[in-house]
Amino acid sequence: MGRLGLTPVAGLPLAGFPAGPARGGLTSMTHVSVPARVNAPVGIPAQVGAVAWIAGAAQFLVMNVVAQAAWTTPYSLAHNNISDLGAVSCGMFDEEFPRYICSPLHVLFNASMIVQGVLLAAGVLLSARLWGKGFLPRTAQTLLVLAGVGYLLAGLWPGDVNLDLHVLGAFLIMMVGNVGLVLAGFVPRDSLVGRVRWFTVALGLAALAGVWLHFQRQFGVLGLGGSERIAVFPLQLWTLVIGGLVLVSARRNRRRTPVRP
Repeated sequence: MGRLGLTPVAGLPLAGFPAGPARGGLTSMTHVSVPARVNAPVGIPAQVGAVAWIAGAAQFLVMNVVAQAAWTTPYSLAHNNISDLGAVSCGMFDEEFPRYICSPLHVLFNASMIVQGVLLAAGVLLSARLWGKGFLPRTAQTLLVLAGVGYLLAGLWPGDVNLDLHVLGAFLIMMVGNVGLVLAGFVPRDSLVGRVRWFTVALGLAALAGVWLHFQRQFGVLGLGGSERIAVFPLQLWTLVIGGLVLVSARRNRRRTPVRP
């Protein structure tokens, strides 16, 4: 064609020749689309992280119920702390809010706390690619991993064994972890985690309100234990929902993937 004085233009057909897809030309480029990040394949690590989140929250919530039912003395959701379930000895505790504590299944409950800490942190790390990029997602992830460390501390050192380390664990869970939960609500909208922004923010703010009520001793009818549960359980609910969302998204992506002959 060069000898005829014709110079082909990328993507445009020459006169007398049928139009068709040209390699590297505009015609072929028009068929290329970049999928949104929320539709990007959810990798195996993220799916494992989702399972870790669901398993960790589920076993912790179930163990709360089981450990409460094992008490031979009345256990009050309003007047007993969650950590009362992990106390290793029996007797009267807490001069400010005196109550009798005796938890027969304290070993299992403390083990459940440790498992929850490990699985919470693992879920955050394994799902990192689903949070988007930038300073905010990484900060939220770091704070939630620290919340996982808090569960480890609280489980390894119950309040009647080492109060200082137990309180540090509680601080990491309730304060640091819930700030991380709020920040998780502001990750990029085009990330999978960002798809449930308002749900995440609402849970985080509710949890922080519970933290304020608990530490300011302004819990009213909620009681000592009720305010603590408002501060702790929203993160469990969030990991259950986000874990389910990750697994559903992975399943949908598998269905959308074309089968090559």
